[in-house]
Amino acid sequence: MSTILEIKNLAKTYKSGDRHLTVLEGINFTLNAGDTCSIVGPSGSGKTTLLGLCAGLDRASTGSVILNGIKLDNLSEDERAQVRNQYVGFVFQNFQLIPTLTALENVMVPLELRGERNVQKQAMELLGRVGLAERHDHYPTQLSGGEQQRVSLARAFSNRPTILFADEPTGNLDEETGEHVEQLLFDLNREAGTTLVLVTHDLELAEKTQRIIRIKGGHVVSDTGAPEIIATRDAEQ
Repeated sequence: MSTILEIKNLAKTYKSGDRHLTVLEGINFTLNAGDTCSIVGPSGSGKTTLLGLCAGLDRASTGSVILNGIKLDNLSEDERAQVRNQYVGFVFQNFQLIPTLTALENVMVPLELRGERNVQKQAMELLGRVGLAERHDHYPTQLSGGEQQRVSLARAFSNRPTILFADEPTGNLDEETGEHVEQLLFDLNREAGTTLVLVTHDLELAEKTQRIIRIKGGHVVSDTGAPEIIATRDAEQ
């Protein structure tokens, strides 16, 4: 299978006054197209920072991120935004919807940035897929948390992403809505072959993915389901 994401010796350090805080150090892993992977670990372990680096939302201090064959390290902000718009979907824990736009308009934004046609029709179809067609003219403040997350999902689906990153996609949702959001994520992976990378505290959700990467103190402490680990285990049996 083709490699979609390659992380090489990744590190992220922040400067605070005269001090340097290392959030991530020595991160290495590779994902193949169509994989499902969860990143888990305690609060403050660097999970969300790692997800943002993988998606090109932030720049690493050292190391490399290679997304769909494109090395992100030395790209400008505009170039990384172009890569994200072409290949990446991102679902934020706090939704990140534009408050002055309706649900429909929020979903239309990425389509318009890509210069696509019939964007309103496409956006309505996406809202229909997440069960919110009838709420298309509502603003984020008029929607429940679960509804806002589903709008965020529809927006993330809009560019037919090659890889979808989701930060605690069910963290703010009740059980029933969370299960619906989970189903939508895995449907996208199955139907479109979209690689799925989740940050989650929900171990039941993590166990539904093919692979679980555990982060603690900014380091990978285990990588269950990694191809090289499976190959080594099988050889030993």
